[in-house]
Parts: sequence; C-alpha cells; structure tokens
Amino acid sequence: MSDDVNLKQDIFTALINKHEIQRNLCDKLEAAEGWAAKKEIYPDLALELQAHAAAEERHLYVPVMQHDEGLDLSRHAITEHHEMDEMMEVLDDGRTGEERWLKTCGDLIHKVRHHLKEEENEFFKEARKILDADLQQRLGALYQVEHAEFEQNHGE
Repeated sequence: MSDDVNLKQDIFTALINKHEIQRNLCDKLEAAEGWAAKKEIYPDLALELQAHAAAEERHLYVPVMQHDEGLDLSRHAITEHHEMDEMMEVLDDGRTGEERWLKTCGDLIHKVRHHLKEEENEFFKEARKILDADLQQRLGALYQVEHAEFEQNHGE
C-alpha cells in the first residue's frame, strides 16, 4: 500500500488533498514556457486526473447516485469527467499539432479548475447530507487505496 494512504481521512478530505495536487499541476503546466516544457509536465496531470476520476466515480459518485437527490449531481460530475477524458485523448494523440495541443491543454486546465471548484462548493455539500459519517470514512479509505493502485499500475 502506498505511503500516502491515510485511513483516517474521510472521502472529502482525501478528495480535497488530491484536488490540491491537481491545482498545483495545472499551475505548473500553465506556467511552463513552450510546447516541449508543457509536454514534460502534462503526463503527471493526466495520470493524476485518471486515477482520481476512476476512484472518485466508484467511491463517491456511485454511492451518491443510490439516492434520488444525488442523481443529477453525479450525472453532471461524470459528464465533466468525460469531457476531460476527451481533451486528454487529443493531448495523448501523438499526431496532434502544436497549436491544437496548446489550446486543448489550456481548455483542460480551465475545465479541471472549474470542476474542482464546483465539486467542492456544490457536490460535496450535498453528498455530505446524503452519506452518513461512517460511510464517508469507509469511502475515504477505499478511494485512497484505489487511487494509489491506479497510479502504481499506470505510472512510469
């Protein structure tokens, strides 16, 4: 098990910790000068986003969707994950030219920041009402373990 798994964290604390990593990577990517520099940093963000999305959908969205009041919230968040996946497909395609790559990268950074803010300000508030404290704790551990395993299996 990864060193960064803290079984005492509930799902929201665990997610916000990963959100901070994503924000930092977005800042670093945005600040990088030139296509080559951005292409060096991008894989770190892509891996983090993919590990996060896979684990978050399973350990937050799915449990929230078990409740009627959580359906629309979860659907919207999953739609945004798919939009980010589509942008990453463009960035991962070795045939994408510099101009399109840089524009798509900027769009991805914008979408990530929007998604994180919306999740923390809206989705999490509602999800806290829907999921009991015990479940929030269990989901936090499950999320962290799956995130760490994804990174281990898909990282370099």
